[in-house]
Amino acid sequence: MTERKIGVLVMSYGTPESMEGIEAYYTHIRRGHPPTSEQLEELSSRYEAIVGGVFPLRENTNKQVEALQRTLDERAKDTDTAYVCYQGLKHAAPFIEDGIQAMAHDGIKEAIGIVLAPHYSVMSVGGYLKRAEEEANKHDIAFSGINSYHLHPALIEALSVRVREQLDAFVGEGAPREEVRVLFSAHSLPTRILEMNDPYPEQLLDTSRAIVKECALHDAQWQFTWQSAGQTGTPWLGPDILDTLETLQEEGTRYALSVPIGFVSDHLEVLYDLDIEASGKAQELGISYKRTRSLNQDPLYMKALADSIVGAVKD
Repeated sequence: MTERKIGVLVMSYGTPESMEGIEAYYTHIRRGHPPTSEQLEELSSRYEAIVGGVFPLRENTNKQVEALQRTLDERAKDTDTAYVCYQGLKHAAPFIEDGIQAMAHDGIKEAIGIVLAPHYSVMSVGGYLKRAEEEANKHDIAFSGINSYHLHPALIEALSVRVREQLDAFVGEGAPREEVRVLFSAHSLPTRILEMNDPYPEQLLDTSRAIVKECALHDAQWQFTWQSAGQTGTPWLGPDILDTLETLQEEGTRYALSVPIGFVSDHLEVLYDLDIEASGKAQELGISYKRTRSLNQDPLYMKALADSIVGAVKD
C-alpha cells in the first residue's frame, strides 16, 4: 500500500526559550525595532513573575504538538494516510517558514495548516496562514489552511467542563451559582477590524453562547470582555477585563469567573494578565475570582484539532 504523507503545520504566536531571548523576541514583534530599556524591563518582569519564567510557555506548545501527533497517528491507523506534525511560530524559532522548509526537506508535497487559536481574524490567524501558504508555494507544496474551529463540539464540551468545574467550586465555597458572573475573554485587537467586517468578535460570541447553553447560564450571568490589548497608540477593542471588574464591583457583583476562550494553553496572557493582574484587581475590589483551567493537551481539544485537520484533507 502506497502511503500518502500529509504535513501538518501547527502554528502559534511563539515565546522566547529563555530570559536571554526576550529582547530578540520583542524586537521581532516590533518588526525589527528593538524595544526601549523600559519596554524590555516591563516584559521581562512579567515573565519573571510567572512561576518557572518563560520555560513552561514554550513547553506547553511543544507538548500540544506532540499530543496532536499521537492523536493523528491513532486516527491514521489502518489507512493509507500518514500525518506528520511540524511546528511554525510567528515570532520565534522555528518560524512558520522554518516549518514549511522542514516539510520540503522531508519530501512533503501536501500540507494542512492549523493555528492554536480557534477564532479567525485576518490580523491573527489570517496572517499565519498567509505566511505559510506563501512559503509552501515556493516549494511546490499544496497547502490548505483551516480558518477556524470555534464551534467544534469537542472544543465546546472541553470548555464547558471547565466552566461547570469552577461554578461547582464557587458553590462549594458558599456562593450561589446564579450569582457568579462568567467573563468570557480573548486577546483584544485594534478596533479597525470592525470596519473590515472581521469575523473575530462574532466568532468569540458564538463560542460564548454555545458554552452558555451547555452550562445553562442565565442571560444576565455572563458577558464578553477583552484582555491583553497592545500599547500602540491606536484604539483597541474593549472593555478590558480590568475595567469590567471595576464595573462589576460598582454593580455589587461578588463573584467572577474568568473564561479565556481565546487562549488554548497556559502562557503569558493567562498566567500573568489573568492570574496575576486580573486576580489582583479582583482582590483589590473585594470580588471572589477564579479562572477556568487551560485546555493545554486535553484529549477533547486534540480531537477538535484532529477532526479539523482530517476534514480539510482533499481527496
